[in-house]
Amino acid sequence: MNIIQEQLHNGWRRFKISNHNKMQVTFLNYGGIITEILVPDKHGNVENVVLGYQNIEDYKRDANFFGAMIGRVAGRIQDASFKLDGKHYNPEANDGNNCLHSGASGFHRVIWDAVPFQTADEAGVKLTYTSQDGEGGFPGTIEVAVTYTLNNQNQFIIDYEAISDETTALTLTNHTYFNLSGNQSDTIKQHTVKINSSHFIELDQNLIPTGNKLNVSHTPFDFRHGRKLIDGIASGTDQNAIAGNGYDHYFLFDHERGNIRVNEESSGRVMEIETNQPGVVMYTGQNLEEGLALKGERSRKYAGVCFETQGPPASLHHDGFPSIILKANTRYSKQTSFTFGTE
Repeated sequence: MNIIQEQLHNGWRRFKISNHNKMQVTFLNYGGIITEILVPDKHGNVENVVLGYQNIEDYKRDANFFGAMIGRVAGRIQDASFKLDGKHYNPEANDGNNCLHSGASGFHRVIWDAVPFQTADEAGVKLTYTSQDGEGGFPGTIEVAVTYTLNNQNQFIIDYEAISDETTALTLTNHTYFNLSGNQSDTIKQHTVKINSSHFIELDQNLIPTGNKLNVSHTPFDFRHGRKLIDGIASGTDQNAIAGNGYDHYFLFDHERGNIRVNEESSGRVMEIETNQPGVVMYTGQNLEEGLALKGERSRKYAGVCFETQGPPASLHHDGFPSIILKANTRYSKQTSFTFGTE
């Protein structure tokens, strides 16, 4: 294991963690942004499998949330408002009338304190931040710790821990765009995805959950046995069309520990995701801005796919979904792991 850190500017630091198998993860303490993940393909060629800017300064202006830590609340909050313990709260409306990924003061814009660690079999960095009461329109002062760990089993693990002095809304995720073809040699349309989910949350025309849970059976949302992303992208079904001819939907996991498997045939790369979150937003990048200078390529639609493991913000307005309310002085503890291999 090896870890290298670089001091950049204005408090920014870059960390590169590598293991014995030529896998490397690079990220910033600014926004916890994952800028690069290098993994071998079936022939041993090591390539980048995530989207990231060529120029690091572009992360300051990024509207795509490339690789970013998302919080306090990941996803869209309807009408940028919610009620908690009889009080109304109004986070920033930055997506029409709605709040997306907690607005401009979200965790993706924070410079985190960072402490690296290393053992014989793993290395990582613990990122910490104190979010003050009222920040972004949310109640409670929250102590947050997010730990990135890489081990020699080609497993990249994200641990999320938090505690608040007041009852509040909280669900954290990471917004990395994956493309297992390597160096964006292809779009993600031919990626095969398997998700342990029988139901997804219906969206309205503004991508806001309606409160309805829809069964995936006999739809392009049935990933229980694996299917290519092009199936939904090209399907023309109402829900895929609403999202811009793709997916931007929350899938509810069938079991307490959710599993996702992704593979890309030409490279042979496989990524397995395991989490104790209740579900995942899968976003297929259909609304990506085109022509941005990324590492290795210009951005284009469907250049990457996000798997945002998280709780559903729909629970703030609709019953019947896993809650994202964190009670005062109760510990928030979530983990998502990404394991890379070939076949």
